[in-house]
Amino acid sequence: MLSMSIPWWEFLIRGVVVYVFLIVLLRLTGKRQVGQLAPFDLVLLLVLSNAVQNSMNAGDNSLVGGLISAATLVLANWLMGFATYRNKRLEALIEGRPLVLIHHGQLYEKAMSRAQLTHHELNAAIRQAGVFCPEDVHSAILENNGAISVVPKSALGGAGA
Repeated sequence: MLSMSIPWWEFLIRGVVVYVFLIVLLRLTGKRQVGQLAPFDLVLLLVLSNAVQNSMNAGDNSLVGGLISAATLVLANWLMGFATYRNKRLEALIEGRPLVLIHHGQLYEKAMSRAQLTHHELNAAIRQAGVFCPEDVHSAILENNGAISVVPKSALGGAGA
């Protein structure tokens, strides 16, 4: 239970390599967040966690090895958060930039395509904002966290409508 089959420092290296790999891989796949996952996205995350488990622990099932791996992932996540807070270029690289989907009622199809966002998903966000068609939207922005912020033209009080 306490005896490890690989040195403690190897758990650290393996954990960091897997963490960085998954951050890059998931960053390349888009901006969806856990609250917006489609069923196949959730399945992918569950299978990914299983797929990288052995690469992190090298088959070691000890309690200490598991604790070191968990602590490494939490520390790597904290360090990534700190680094992106301190360095705006790194933040843009890791988290991306907000993407304008609608401006003054004009829908940007290229932006939707680049974000792999369906019209159904955008229309759902628009409806949640109390608007029923893109022409009545002043702006809709896909935020870094995957949420869609919608500002209806009516919210501008006639100033920008």
